[in-house]
Amino acid sequence: MDKIVALCKRRGFIFQSSEIYGGLNGFWDYGPLGVELKRNVKEAWWRDMITNHDEFSTPAGAPSPFSMVGLDCSLIMHPQVWKCSGHYDLFHDMMSDCRETKRRFRFDQIRGRWIHVERDSRGQHHYYIMTDADTPEGGLEDTVVRACKFFDVRRKDAEGAFTWQSPGMVGISPQDDLSKVLVPGASTPGTLTPPREFNLMFKTTIGALGGAEDAAFLRPETAQGMFVNFKNVVDTVRVRVPFGIAQMGKSFRNEITPRNFTFRSREFEQMEMEFFCHPSQSRAWYQYWRDRRYQWYLTHGLASDRLRLRDHAADELSHYSVGTADVEYAFPFCEPGEFGELEGVAHRGDFDLRSHMEGKLVRDSTGCLAVETGEDGKPRHPGSGKDLNYFDDQSRERFVPHVIEPAAGADRATLAFLCEAYHEDSQPDEKGELQTRVLLKLHPKLAPLKVAVLPLVKKDGMPEFGLDLYREFKRAGIPSYYDQQAAIGKRYRRQDEIGTPWCITVDGQSLADQTVTLRDRDTLEQIRVPRDRIVDEIAKRLRG
Repeated sequence: MDKIVALCKRRGFIFQSSEIYGGLNGFWDYGPLGVELKRNVKEAWWRDMITNHDEFSTPAGAPSPFSMVGLDCSLIMHPQVWKCSGHYDLFHDMMSDCRETKRRFRFDQIRGRWIHVERDSRGQHHYYIMTDADTPEGGLEDTVVRACKFFDVRRKDAEGAFTWQSPGMVGISPQDDLSKVLVPGASTPGTLTPPREFNLMFKTTIGALGGAEDAAFLRPETAQGMFVNFKNVVDTVRVRVPFGIAQMGKSFRNEITPRNFTFRSREFEQMEMEFFCHPSQSRAWYQYWRDRRYQWYLTHGLASDRLRLRDHAADELSHYSVGTADVEYAFPFCEPGEFGELEGVAHRGDFDLRSHMEGKLVRDSTGCLAVETGEDGKPRHPGSGKDLNYFDDQSRERFVPHVIEPAAGADRATLAFLCEAYHEDSQPDEKGELQTRVLLKLHPKLAPLKVAVLPLVKKDGMPEFGLDLYREFKRAGIPSYYDQQAAIGKRYRRQDEIGTPWCITVDGQSLADQTVTLRDRDTLEQIRVPRDRIVDEIAKRLRG
């Protein structure tokens, strides 16, 4: 992972935000190559969802044909949106502060990560693993195993055999007492405050006066803009259920501990789609979208042995979810056997449209969704009162559509494609000596540059030939690069390192017979192609 981060800085993919002032944790800037890579990821998603969609055909696995449209909603919405959606009350993490080091920690990161060691009267070590007092038995075992891995300690199984190879561990016990925790950097245990709620939404103010009534929030997700515009879309573009609304855009979450490069940030970009369907078909549509979104990552270059589709257990489901599956990738920063979330595909039922009609919904004692009321019996967070039912003018049926939501992170997807693409091999240099070659095996559709035009030398008409060819690629809309500095082998390695799929070399033969050398980044195969066919050849490969 350190090599990937270094490459991103060295080659202009990703920079720390405000770096010359020491940086700002949780915020990142995309450089000249990074902005192209991320834009290509978003365009690949948009093409799949909107541009290339045929509303008159039935895709494989889909119950029926469907329509797809796009939106671009504002970052700041009416505060009542977040109260009805549940974010205002529920969108928080539990946090603890260290009184000595002044650091802040998510409580779920304390569990299973820190150990307080004590010696008994016989001099044996006892390890106390931080757990939640409500951790179920199965969850406790998982916490213990993760802690053993993290601290590289061994423990005994039921038969007395050691399962982790490191000396000194003879006992392990759960511990939910914060006074036992020794925080990294602290001199004594017990410096953590009791966990408390920390709202993850960024608060802001609308208008110049800045009173309490002017408080608002930067959106923590793009989804709600699509829900509150449901009726507008139905009435203006004449779509019929089933149909989807897609949106890409910035979201903001005030993460307590941003980490793992761009994986967990405070400002990030989402690619979300809300698919509205008849309740009787929602299960089938949920299955369709979870399978389709998993396949999208495989199609664009992620390896199947590092990608998985995981269904949430019942105790993991969000308050609105009927069922959720995560597309997960084994990032280099993950522990062996662990994965990081790329995208969630959620069956949200009718929670969202009903909430924005009636008011904030909660589950009652029977498990059914009902409007949350205060002590006076009135809705605690009332909805808009607008009718968000859908009327089918053919069946004459009126109903609240169910929603399937594939929600992906553009930044996480970009990071996953970078991690997957990073390779090292050995290639001979100009002197025949083996050198380590770093290359990014990016899918050609995602690569920031598609082709590099390289004249062999800076004389004999080769630069002029190369510049004319470079401009042809530009006119054809194919991102290209022209480079005539340094030895040809060094220029090849530059392009390999930034993921350019093909290099075109202009040499003496090019001037004689109007052909050029086409070099493949991954196979290193070199073939001669007529100059008047090279642009079409690259365009054909990109289409494939």
